[in-house]
Formats: sequence, C-alpha cells, structure tokens
Amino acid sequence: MSKKSEQTGVLLNPATGEVITALKQQPERNLLQAVARARAAQKQWQTLSVRKRCRCIRTMRGYLTRHAERFTQVISRCTGKTKIDALSTEIIPALMAAEYYERNAHKFLKCRHIRGGPPLFFYKKSFLYRVPYGVVAVISPWNYPFGIPFHEVIIGLLSGNAVILKVATQVQPVGALFQEMLQNTGLPDGLFYHCLLPGKKVSAALLKAGIKKLFFTGSTAVGKALMRQAASFLVPVSLELGGNNPMLVLRDAPLFRAACCAVWAGMSNCGQSCGRVQRLYVVDEVYEKFKKILCARVENLTQGYANDSGFDIGSLTTQSQYDEVQRQVNEAVKQGACIIATASKSAANGLFFPPLVLETANPQLSILKQEVFGPVLIMVRVKNPAQAVILANTTGTGLTASVWSKHKQNALRIAGQLETGSVTTNDHLMSHAMAQTPWGGFKQSGIGRTHARLGFEEMTQAKVIVHDRLSLLPKSFWWHPHSNTVYRGLIGLLHALSGLTLMQRLKGFAGFIKLALRSLSKE
Repeated sequence: MSKKSEQTGVLLNPATGEVITALKQQPERNLLQAVARARAAQKQWQTLSVRKRCRCIRTMRGYLTRHAERFTQVISRCTGKTKIDALSTEIIPALMAAEYYERNAHKFLKCRHIRGGPPLFFYKKSFLYRVPYGVVAVISPWNYPFGIPFHEVIIGLLSGNAVILKVATQVQPVGALFQEMLQNTGLPDGLFYHCLLPGKKVSAALLKAGIKKLFFTGSTAVGKALMRQAASFLVPVSLELGGNNPMLVLRDAPLFRAACCAVWAGMSNCGQSCGRVQRLYVVDEVYEKFKKILCARVENLTQGYANDSGFDIGSLTTQSQYDEVQRQVNEAVKQGACIIATASKSAANGLFFPPLVLETANPQLSILKQEVFGPVLIMVRVKNPAQAVILANTTGTGLTASVWSKHKQNALRIAGQLETGSVTTNDHLMSHAMAQTPWGGFKQSGIGRTHARLGFEEMTQAKVIVHDRLSLLPKSFWWHPHSNTVYRGLIGLLHALSGLTLMQRLKGFAGFIKLALRSLSKE
C-alpha cells in the first residue's frame, strides 16, 4: 500500500468482531499512473512466449503452496468462513487451476490454421491468432475473495495481458495477498496492480484510465450498471452475476447422497455462493423420505468460528447481508412458508445466521424468485419431473442447476431442458472448482465465460491473417475494370457453385473459366 494512502476505517472479522487491519484508500491519480505503467509492462510481457509466462505461474504456484495456511487464515478472518471452507473451496482449487492453465495455455493460445474453406478460395491460407487485450481489470466480490478472481488474474496474465485487480473493501487484505504472491513470481514491474479505490468510484476510474476489458463478478444490478458505463467507452465486459439455483430430486435419486450434497452446496460459506443450491424441487414419491434425511442433516450442523476448524458453518460476511437474509425469511414465513429445520448449535455472537430449511406449497412464493445469499434451503413438492423443469426455469437467472437420478440417460435428458450455463448430475456447486469446465450463466446470470479454453478466449481477441498463395498473378478476376464479361463470368461462377444439376454446374464452370483467365492479364 502507498505511504500516502489515507485511513478510511477498520476492517472487522465478521465472526468475532475483532479488528483485522485499518482500511486504506488511494487517490484516483494512483490508479491512472498504475494503468499507464501496466500498459508499458504489458507491451514487453506479450512478446514473451507462452512457455516463459508459464514459468512465472509455476513459481507462483510454489509460493502459494508454501504459504497456503497463512493465506487460508487471512481469507477466513476477512469473511468469517471456516478455515476448511477457505482451504477446500479457494486455495486447493486455485492450485489445481494454476497447474491446469500452465499445462494447457500453449494449446489454447497457439496459432491455428483455419481449414475447410470453399473450393473457390483454395489459394488462400488463413490463420487464427489469439491476441491479448492489453490492460484488463477484474472487479471481484467478497464471498470467495481469492478463489473467484484467481482464474481471471492467472488466465489474464498467461494470455499476455496486464491485470488490475479490485477486490471488495471487506476483503482488502486478500487483494494484498495477490500482490505479495505475484511479486514473488518474476513478473515485470507494474504488470499486476492491486487497486484500493472504493467500489463506487473504481469502475469509472478504470474506464477513464483506458482499460481494454472489464471483468466483474457480483450482483445483477451492479453488473447492469457497469455494463452501461462500459458502453460509453465501447469497452467489452464479462459478467458473472447472481444465481437462484434449482436442485431436481427425481424418484430414482440417491436420496442420502442428494440430501448430504444439498446441505453442503446450500450451506457452505454460510450460503454465500452464487452457485449454491437454493430451490429443491422433489417429486412426490420420495418427498417425505428426502425431507426427513435433509432436516436431520441440517439440524446436526454446528456453527461457529475457531482456529481449530471445529465447526461446519461460519458466519455471514456483512451486516447488510445478514439483514437482507433475515428480511427474506421473515417475508416468506408471512406468505405461508414454514421453517421445518434449523441448525441447533448456532453461535450466539457475530453474524451467524442459523442454517434452516423452508417448506412451501406455493411454487410462486416470492423468495423462490429471489437470490438468497445465505444458508437457506427451500423445499417444494412437485408431481413429476416435467413440473420440476417448468418451475426450475421460471426465474430470470440461469447460472447452474443439478439433477438427481441413478439413471444417467434420464438425468442427462432432464439436464438438457434446464436453462442454465451448467448442470451437474448427482452433485452440485463443485463444477466451479473444475478449471477445465467453463463457468457462466444464461439470462440475467451474466455474459461471457470464465475458466477453461473459453476463459482464454474471453481474455484475448481473435485476429485472422490470410496469406495469398497466388500473389504472383497480376490481379484477381473480380477487380476493376468491370464489364458485361465480368458479369456473365460471375453468373457462370454462381451456377458452377450452386447449380441444381451436373450439366448446369459444368456449363457455369465453362463460363467462369473465361473470367478466371482475366487474372493473367495486366490490362
């Protein structure tokens, strides 16, 4: 942090209330200078081979491995999540992703010969290149402050970009971990920068500074606002926004596994996951049995915060989030929903919202249309899979979903009907940890994809170079001067390419040959 940074307050551990550190804020001019330095550093960086860039990422991977427990502790203290949550959903997936990107970056970014064009252009040889944008910005959320931006930062660097990272104010020390980690990799000075501007100012400042692409993960409302801002500068955006994710439990589902996964995927990180299970559509034949297993699992959860990682669930991260989840639950109960299970050993202090299960007979309940960013599962009984699919698709978001059935083809058939960016069968949420699978949503859950090959395509622009292998000819047949001969020759070409009979094609080709010979003339 700059010596001139101004103290704007203190950061508290949301689970204990302890002071973690003083928050810092930099003046906007620091960001403008940082983008200028990043632009200069990027010009050198993009000239390096992908393999040389990968060496820096390999060094970074080693640094993260050595300091994994310290990084885990910082993440846990900033967010209130348990250390097991921080380690299992952020640090370990990040290490696996780094290794995957390092191993595959050259394949994803290499020049590709474009094959299979029309016969007429046999003499053209085309190549597709992936070209870095230059300086890209990543604005990341507080719920997975290390795990979410890690993919964009590493893919951005491997693709030849400079990266400006803005983490949420609540997790500012996690952004400092990125700065520390990347300073120990051999990256050129200025190629990466941790921005300390407040969230309300940062997007306008980044666009004014001249970034070439903006990546944002957060709420749908903020994503729309950023998109409007970026449009004024014609800066492209990649948005990973909210989710309200369904879990469909069919009559042949593995019920115990499904219930255990619903608890983990719905309650881990205290429910603060955009890909979490929220809505459970369970078919009538197995509803009561599934409900009994699910409620027992929830009631046995322990909630709290300790250095020994002895709790299942930590706290919510911000007071405003706590208040919003409480409002949503209260409203649902007023509308007729019932609380049928609650974790029995919740901690008394801190932002500990108790994990709970709601049950409703009203599939149009307002809470089913909203994203609940907290440890709340909502059960709905359905008659059959067809009704479950209809209800699952009724919301305006479509990030992820899961289908539970012991029969693969049945599960895949239902999965294909769901309007989401990803679907898992007999599992949920963990696909975000799989670097080989693209991540992103349909509808208002976002634009673009992160992770995998598509993540590299988001970080680069497509550039085509076409080589003419007949460049010794004086001219091409369609060039000036034009005449009726040219017109009739083109009509012949049309029939040669698209004639309905062999005779039409042969006659058309004969007419075209006269025009093609024109390419040999210098007149």
